[in-house]
Amino acid sequence: MSVLSLAESPAATTRPGTVLADLLPAAEGARARVRDAALVAGGAALTGLAAQIAVPVPGSPVPVTGQTFAALLVGASLGAGRGFLSLALYTLAGLAGLPWFAGGTGTAAAVAPSFGYVLGMLLAATVVGALARRGGDRGALRTAGTMALGSAVIYAVGVPYLAVAADLSAPQALAAGLVPFLIGDALKAVLAMAALPAAWKLANKRG
Repeated sequence: MSVLSLAESPAATTRPGTVLADLLPAAEGARARVRDAALVAGGAALTGLAAQIAVPVPGSPVPVTGQTFAALLVGASLGAGRGFLSLALYTLAGLAGLPWFAGGTGTAAAVAPSFGYVLGMLLAATVVGALARRGGDRGALRTAGTMALGSAVIYAVGVPYLAVAADLSAPQALAAGLVPFLIGDALKAVLAMAALPAAWKLANKRG
């Protein structure tokens, strides 16, 4: 069985340690590896597509994008291992030249002040995935807490990177790289609070 393949049967949807991706039909050996590879690639593609939803923020080199929300959903849905690999694939493919970072950029984004947020998303997907395996996406309040922690991880990496890359003081980096995005993060948390627990309820009914 693949190291990343932790599939459970549909009837075991409430069993601890299960994430949404584990509800897919169980597979073993080569089939499990193919399934995991498809999930990883799909998560990377979803993040790349969501990154094309980018709105410039006046006074900040960091745009509002859909990729942070996608990265957190990927982590919660796939789990820590597959979530990490999915965001790693997204990052490496972008650095290799695939134009799917925010605004359709690729390799050049590695030297952009906003690249720290991409690195933060890689770590956040892992953290959120680990929390999801502990039931962090099963209820509205737990989902909100999971998403809030994931967002905090992204900022913990992205804001200091922004400060260094753009030669900003700590207050300037917070003003440009954190404050303008708090309302959007709250809206994303609300969407996740509705989507993830609803997906579990639907899965439980079908199981």
